[in-house]
Amino acid sequence: MINPAWTAAHDGPAKYPRIATQWDVPIRMSDGVVLRANVYRPADAAGRPINTPMPALLNLTPYTKLASALLDLALNVPVLSQAVINLLNAINFAGTPISGIDDLRNVITNGAASVFTTDQKLIRNGYTQIVVDVRGTGYSQGTWDVLADREQQDTIEVLDWIRGQKWANGRMGMFGASYSAINQLQAASRNPRGLQALFPVVPGGDIARDIVIPGGGIGLGFLTPWLAGVNAAKFVPDLRSLLTGTFDWKWLKSRIENPAVFVPELVSALLAPNLSQMTPTTRRLFDDTSRLRAAYRTPLDRITAATFAIGGWHDLFTNTEWRLPGALTSLPSTKKKLIMGDIHHATVTSDMGRKKGQPTRPDVLQMAWFDKWLKDVDNGIEKYSPVTVHRTGGGWALSPTFPEPGQRYQRLYLSGRRSGTAPKALSDNTLQLTPPTAPARRTIAPGLTTLCTDDTGQAAAGILIFPGCTDDNRVGELNALTFTSAPVTTTTVVSGPMNVHLNTTQDARDAYWSVTVTDVAPDGRSDLISSGQLTTSLRQIDPSLSTRAPNGDYTDPQYRLNLFERQLVRPGQAVQLDIGTHAVSALLKPGHRLRVNVYALNLIKAMTVGPVTATTLLRPQHVLIDPRQPSYLVVPSNTALR
Repeated sequence: MINPAWTAAHDGPAKYPRIATQWDVPIRMSDGVVLRANVYRPADAAGRPINTPMPALLNLTPYTKLASALLDLALNVPVLSQAVINLLNAINFAGTPISGIDDLRNVITNGAASVFTTDQKLIRNGYTQIVVDVRGTGYSQGTWDVLADREQQDTIEVLDWIRGQKWANGRMGMFGASYSAINQLQAASRNPRGLQALFPVVPGGDIARDIVIPGGGIGLGFLTPWLAGVNAAKFVPDLRSLLTGTFDWKWLKSRIENPAVFVPELVSALLAPNLSQMTPTTRRLFDDTSRLRAAYRTPLDRITAATFAIGGWHDLFTNTEWRLPGALTSLPSTKKKLIMGDIHHATVTSDMGRKKGQPTRPDVLQMAWFDKWLKDVDNGIEKYSPVTVHRTGGGWALSPTFPEPGQRYQRLYLSGRRSGTAPKALSDNTLQLTPPTAPARRTIAPGLTTLCTDDTGQAAAGILIFPGCTDDNRVGELNALTFTSAPVTTTTVVSGPMNVHLNTTQDARDAYWSVTVTDVAPDGRSDLISSGQLTTSLRQIDPSLSTRAPNGDYTDPQYRLNLFERQLVRPGQAVQLDIGTHAVSALLKPGHRLRVNVYALNLIKAMTVGPVTATTLLRPQHVLIDPRQPSYLVVPSNTALR
């Protein structure tokens, strides 16, 4: 899977020997706000920029172009870069709470960091790279708009500005990870003139459902440190302007006026007991008809720029990533590619480009992709597999589509019969082929054991991986209702989204449910492969976005998540819920089992919002095992599960 020709083209001698940098170039937006950009151009041996117009690559970031420049310096100054690598190699983080740094080291040493920051190889091979602080962050003026309408308009205006520069030939691409991948999809959905190629790494396309309000909760675990970090970094001043007497006082004024963007919304969502006490922005966030929610949903079907995306099964934005092959309907398979690794957000690509059988390094793929679609180089990357997946529990596989071909859905029913495989779980039960014959009732109350599951690793972007905790779900299952299947007898591929259909009741007028699906090894280790969550009162499904199996079962239910249309229930009322879990490609080896875990809360991934907390009062919730209205897992596989 590693392409030697592309690697040689990337790692071989560059066309131009040096790079010329213009620091903090002002770009004025239509509303008068000035953004700041670093422009990196190919240069001759004397450091003079090459005047020949070339393709341009844009990255817009809230993490400051200063941080990007420092990372580029650390990775490309020979003595310094080697010192950084030697330091990381000298420390073994295995067995520590930050063992994810071992994977992060692989990201740094396999070329992936060039996808996050400037890629000197790309520049010296005939590209201009532009890194821009989004408004309200870094050295740019204004108030941070957090991926909303004004910020999206800024992206289009920056592309317009690039197109008018003498060093640009009118052909443009966008690159970057996470936030800088999300705004690639947003911009491309508007089809600005000249934007012809994207290379988004861990992108999201439905920010509300992906991470902000999963299942109608609030994504506390990720949002809290993320907002703190971005809001703190935006106060770092331009020291050079202080020394030269050109300090931007409008920059300082905007920081003082808006010191903690989106933090009041987070606090309001958590603590306001009703909608009227929420901030206006928070109310818009929980209204699926609002302009803000529309801004957070990217119309992927409108994108016509060639798109090569990289994601992961434990990423923050898995909900979007797995959908890309089917959602990018305006692109042929030659112009859309997806790689899904068995990784977390910050450790994306750590399982690429290092060993035989792994995909080509991400920096090599990025250069080959841009060479093809911005320079018309006949390098064959359009023939790359449309979908490449690292199956959890297995190795890498190629596929023309996702879900992978040959998958059929079936039901596995929740039964109150003891399985004997989860003796320390709150309640050990069975997942079976036939409906249960005896009624039962299983009770769960909110707890904190979910802090010790891979959902915490996901919320921590893969850096916090507590040994025996986030890499093994059994501690989290101490306060879970577990339902475990019989072992599979043949190697089985599970590929696609799943749905847990639950017959529930609760002691209050609302409830918050979280479910996970795990792969249980013969030694008892429980490895999380998929998860989902849902607020009972927000169970309204959007049929236009949801999919069903041939028998009518939901396979991928999508919810409206509108707090203005809550459907409260009576205490003790039976309610059927379809709780979708994100798609996965998993390999179940002989002797392994599937397990469904049911929780009444999912800290640290999400917390109930104020109005829901005020209604539930964190009271117990119940799963009803009813032969007449059974609960079941809707699961795909290439071989019938028995």
